Amino acid sequence: MKKNFLIILSIVVLGMVSCQNNDDLDNENYADYLVAHPIKMTTEEFKNGIDIIGPAPIQVSGKIYAYKNFIFVNDKATGVHVIDNAIPSNPRKVAFIKIPGNVDISIKDDYLYADSLSDLIVIDISDINNINMVKRMEGVLSGYVNWPFEADFIEADGIDYEKDIVVGWETVTERRLKEEYEQRGGGGNIFFAEALNDAGGNTGQGGSLARFKIVEDYLYAVDSHSINVFNIQDLDYPLDLEDVYAGFDIETIFNRGNHLFLGSMSGMYIYDISAPDKPEFVSEFQHGTACDPVVVDGDYAYVTLRGGNRCGATESGLFIVDISNIENPVLSETYAMDEPYGLGIKDEKLFICDGASGLKVYDKTDIEDLVSLNHFENIITFDVIPLEETLLMVGDEVLYQYEYLDEKIKLISTLNLN
Repeated sequence: MKKNFLIILSIVVLGMVSCQNNDDLDNENYADYLVAHPIKMTTEEFKNGIDIIGPAPIQVSGKIYAYKNFIFVNDKATGVHVIDNAIPSNPRKVAFIKIPGNVDISIKDDYLYADSLSDLIVIDISDINNINMVKRMEGVLSGYVNWPFEADFIEADGIDYEKDIVVGWETVTERRLKEEYEQRGGGGNIFFAEALNDAGGNTGQGGSLARFKIVEDYLYAVDSHSINVFNIQDLDYPLDLEDVYAGFDIETIFNRGNHLFLGSMSGMYIYDISAPDKPEFVSEFQHGTACDPVVVDGDYAYVTLRGGNRCGATESGLFIVDISNIENPVLSETYAMDEPYGLGIKDEKLFICDGASGLKVYDKTDIEDLVSLNHFENIITFDVIPLEETLLMVGDEVLYQYEYLDEKIKLISTLNLN
């Protein structure tokens, strides 16, 4: 009897402590914050991490890439999901290419080029049922790992730089002291891969968030401060050429004719590639600090700026820049947005992924008066690719496809990537 009494008393005390702890977490001193934790690997795990497996659930959907009848969806820092899109109304997942630290891909004539932190990976996808790695070029990229700008806390203190390789970040919601949030330090970009270093042709199409771009026989890959240039005339044997310094906080790359347009956190940089092995600076357009992709059509560049969190203090919006004089880009118009990510253009239609505010479609015939054609609300949007027949869009682990109508677009399919 005494023993039973002690057990009951212990349960009551534990319950009181638990309630007290819960009360502490719920009181006015705490709040919910986004906390980023590093995804780590050993050197051996990283170098042996390339693999091709069957369809797998996605963890965090990233950028998309279209090639022939296939769609490739990046799983941030993990690899690439391959989707058969021969029937757009019924797409199906067919494989997953595991690539640790992967963020971007680009494809030419059935050769897929992918980053794996500081390494460039070449993969033969001529037989989608028999995908093979052809070459690994170690240390030719900067090893840039995207900093989790959306996070309120970055848990980087527990990284052992002698043993750990950080290939990405996992962001979760946690209860934290408000005082801790107010006292947190600032963040910056981290380079973790250095310890490992002891559109001619049939190319695909990426979105505005891409950092890889193939132009004829050259692959251009931007990191936070450089354009990495590769001659891929021999598709299975890329030549690593001299990098070109391009500024700070470079995030995206877009090509039109003989020019590259680089989106950075502080502006848009324009480079001439008339001599494709040596991109030459032409001009720049500066704006306030913000996350920044860019697309170009005719005499205008369309730039979305996403402020807030660690992207910067700039308010979010769409900037339309007059580039009729390529050496002197000038701001023409601005439009307010909520949290824009990728954007794309098809004829006179402008598509903007405005984060949790959904997909917005405009008629851009008159840039001084954009006309709203569609607004798909209650979906989270990230990256978009306007193809000839269909529009591809990814967001929140879902792939959406739309067909073009005369003035609007209509949803034709969705694929849950989980």
